[in-house]
Amino acid sequence: MQYLTVLGATGSIGDSTLDVVSRHPERFSVFALTAHTQIAKLASLCETFKPRYAVVADKPSSLVLAEQLQTVSPDTEVLFGEEGLCQVASHPEVDMVMAAIVGAVGLRPTIAAAEAGKKVLLANKEALVMAGDLFMDAVHQAGATLLPIDSEHNAIFQCLPEGYQTHTRMGVKKVLLTASGGPFRQTPLAELSAMTPEQACAHPNWQMGRKISVDSATMMNKGLELIEACWLFGLTPDDIEVVIHPQSVIHSMVEYIDGSILAQLGNPDMRTPIAHALAWPERIFSGVASLDMIQTARLDFEAPDLERFPCLRLAMDAARIGASGPAVLNAANEVAVEAFLAGELEFTGIAQVVEEVLQHAELPEPASLDVVQACDLAARQAARDIIRERSGKH
Repeated sequence: MQYLTVLGATGSIGDSTLDVVSRHPERFSVFALTAHTQIAKLASLCETFKPRYAVVADKPSSLVLAEQLQTVSPDTEVLFGEEGLCQVASHPEVDMVMAAIVGAVGLRPTIAAAEAGKKVLLANKEALVMAGDLFMDAVHQAGATLLPIDSEHNAIFQCLPEGYQTHTRMGVKKVLLTASGGPFRQTPLAELSAMTPEQACAHPNWQMGRKISVDSATMMNKGLELIEACWLFGLTPDDIEVVIHPQSVIHSMVEYIDGSILAQLGNPDMRTPIAHALAWPERIFSGVASLDMIQTARLDFEAPDLERFPCLRLAMDAARIGASGPAVLNAANEVAVEAFLAGELEFTGIAQVVEEVLQHAELPEPASLDVVQACDLAARQAARDIIRERSGKH
């Protein structure tokens, strides 16, 4: 029996994880579930899975949840805040941690899981984008097992040779990182500024949360994934080619020096990479339907247009700059996306805000988590100031 903590249990990755887990009660037991604001949903999950712990954002929320659990899951202990998240991520009885908290708030608990030597199922890309060196050091020093959950990185992981080490390329020439292109792949450039949050969140292939859906529409998500892939697989930005593949059937590819290209294919359903990581190195049933190659019929590919997707260009720039560039990029983007979703910023303003923050930010080496979080906070404030100034102009 493997004991699992799910950080971010009420999000889309949490839903998919618990769906796979529920299909294998003989293999997996839920040790802890966490949520930010969806208290009622977390209570319902606790009623179903009866975890030892449940963690929420703050004390008032914890009191509300504790009252709701009195009848449906009275043995579940309620914790709150970053300390509670770190406690359930590093608890001695936990074998695996699904790190699925969206955004910078997931950084410390994800690193806590790595430092405790857990099997870390990484869906929180910000841990590597913000603090890749620190995070990978924690993984290596503690002997943690790191398995990527993003469908693209999981695909790359599956296509790499057995025993691949980041310091030995083992014949790998480059990685082809696929992207759907999102909902605005063919929208006329002149119309992009008028796109609404509802349009940006209407992804053609994947069911995702609102923030990551907007990141897909801007292709910032792909830029963050490029940075993440560099850390996961010991690559440079020049070792990775982003390829738009609208069908989202090929999740990524690895090219070898002998001319071979290996690809991982499947229906666009996050339960596939989740099941792969949960059971690795074994395979288990995920609940995902088989891919019908005849029905699929065709696979298209095209190069990304960096004029249409300036966020991808900015992420590539930040990856090459290094230091705390990626952390600043991520922080500014989170604030800009939040403003867009709140109706305070036009769609094309997201990239403009991120670029302005990057141009003026100090980018020290991220020598500690305190330095990383200081850069994160400074970039967020700078982004808010720019957005406030823009709204004043309009």
